[in-house]
Amino acid sequence: MPNHLSSESSPYLQQHANNPVDWYPWGGQAFALAREQDKPILLSIGYSTCHWCHVMARESFEDEATATLMNRDFICIKVDREERPDLDQIYQNAHYLLAGRHGGWPLNLFLTPDQTPFFGGTYFPPQARYNLPSFKDLLQRVAQAYQERRQDIDLQNISLLKSLTATPAPTDNVELGQKPLADALIQLGQSFDPEHGGFGGAPKFPRPGEIAFCLRRYAADGNELARDMALHTLQKIADGGIHDQLGGGFCRYSVDERWLIPHFEKMLYDNGPLLGLYAEAWRCSGDESFRRVAEENVAWLAREMRAPAGGFYSALDADSEHEEGKFYVWTPQQVAAALAADEYAVLSRHYGLDQPANFEERHWHFHVAQPLERVVQSLGMELADAHRLLDSARAKLMALRDLRIRPGRDEKILTSWNALAIKGLAQAGSAFERDDWIALAQQAADFIRAELWRNGRLLASWKDGKAYLDAYLDDYAFLLDALIALMQARFRNADLDFARDLAEALLAQFEDRGQGGFFFTASDHETLIYRPKSGPDNATPSGNAVAAFALQRLGHLLGETRYLTSAERALKLFYPHLAAQPAGFMTFLCVLEEYLEPPQIVILRGPEQQAMSWQQELARTFRPATMVLTLPNGLEKLPGCLGKPTTPTVNAWVCQGVSCLPAIDDIETLRRVCSAGNKA
Repeated sequence: MPNHLSSESSPYLQQHANNPVDWYPWGGQAFALAREQDKPILLSIGYSTCHWCHVMARESFEDEATATLMNRDFICIKVDREERPDLDQIYQNAHYLLAGRHGGWPLNLFLTPDQTPFFGGTYFPPQARYNLPSFKDLLQRVAQAYQERRQDIDLQNISLLKSLTATPAPTDNVELGQKPLADALIQLGQSFDPEHGGFGGAPKFPRPGEIAFCLRRYAADGNELARDMALHTLQKIADGGIHDQLGGGFCRYSVDERWLIPHFEKMLYDNGPLLGLYAEAWRCSGDESFRRVAEENVAWLAREMRAPAGGFYSALDADSEHEEGKFYVWTPQQVAAALAADEYAVLSRHYGLDQPANFEERHWHFHVAQPLERVVQSLGMELADAHRLLDSARAKLMALRDLRIRPGRDEKILTSWNALAIKGLAQAGSAFERDDWIALAQQAADFIRAELWRNGRLLASWKDGKAYLDAYLDDYAFLLDALIALMQARFRNADLDFARDLAEALLAQFEDRGQGGFFFTASDHETLIYRPKSGPDNATPSGNAVAAFALQRLGHLLGETRYLTSAERALKLFYPHLAAQPAGFMTFLCVLEEYLEPPQIVILRGPEQQAMSWQQELARTFRPATMVLTLPNGLEKLPGCLGKPTTPTVNAWVCQGVSCLPAIDDIETLRRVCSAGNKA
């Protein structure tokens, strides 16, 4: 019989609706039962495309004997971390305090009926292994401890709640300076892998924030080391198995330090920022391989992740047919049977089929084992012919792969993750002059405005025609940031109006007016054990940092000092932590950078086609601290520094902070001014 999850909208909760475990969704019914029956709560947090969540489900949650223990001694609650990032953030932080190490998914915590955790971990096996206890044994020991050691648990909970609710104290006299920017680059240099790219060892994550920071440092002061770290990392990611060499898109992370074998799930929140980075890397380097990666990424987004109404789905599963990676891996025999001999000769050498198996001893996962330039030397052919053969081979294999049983797709449309995709598409569309990519971004923004914006408030999730869940800080902050990027790709009054509405709602619902910064949940959100307010980046950028960054930029555009003040208060609140450990605060470092030297704003006015040609000229150069907005003749009553007069020919106004230069009517002069800043 279905449990209490059968009517839930979350694909993850639906996956568990027929477990023998008597799962409840998060809510009052489960809490009341825990109080009435004096039972601890077993809270299990995961998401639909999580490989280890599937493993634990098969081993434990679908097992009758394990379910009997869970149902007897606990009130069991399942949570989708993508729908409830507030709960995930709270309980991941609690796990860190309890266990002394970072968590992950699945996260399994044991709570008292008042929702305070007292023990937990991530994955637990059915039998003791990996230095982990058997889950069944653990259940019995926790239940016994809850009955016999209640006083100890209560004392621990008091201490835990005190630690969880500790927040940075505002510092009125803090002096903001350049030092954290330099210190962060030193820290990144120390953790950089000069051979394989990336920062740190296995498992290795792309970490877009670090790459973006390096590119900005290169643009700001010409630091060649920063540029090389970023470009080398992006090239190695593109060549690795973390990048789907056939279908485009990036997996979540690599299990090895060489980017070869990924954890095969593909998340929208990784692919949006990486798309923007490959566009910016192309601007920095002119390397056409980065353009090809961007093209394949957008093709994947449009083909596999886009909903008919214009938004983007959340994720693709790592597993198909209960095996991780089965959809993606090959044997040489399968490939050779599908290709002509000359196609196989090129593809097999390029993607490593002539080398030992790299996935579970019997299968191959494609990665760039040899660049085509080296392949053509060994085969004695022209490079153009190799490209043609590789393209035809990839098309044949894609058609063959499409016949396989596909990984599951989580078809929730999440506001925050769509915002990351919108920004990436806007950046790439602007860099590569792709109006169709900008249109994809606009359609996704229009979808969110039409379906997830209600009475001046955002909703967080949409599925099966229904929007639900009050939005979080990340939804407002990421979307505001995306709209500012989208206005630079192609200006629309509707996007400006939406951005202003979002900024006002963000300040009204999330700002901590007493200490500065922004809470993760709105002021009228459900009461939880505490109201988180976090500054470091995690799998996605810090909501506090993105809010400050976007408000700072919008404040300069509109001349709105309230936005600038709120951004400054957030930056000052987290600055002591940023200064102490800058490598953990990459997005806040971008806020600091533009606080110390405000972004350069270029307003183009004039006939639309001529003005757009000027914009395209400027877009070919990497200037991350410059905002270019093209406002064709016909747009009137624009606020702030956008309110420039209509002109018969193109004119440009360049402003930085409170200083503006006279109108410029020559593109070469404008290019020099943009390169030099207001020093010109």
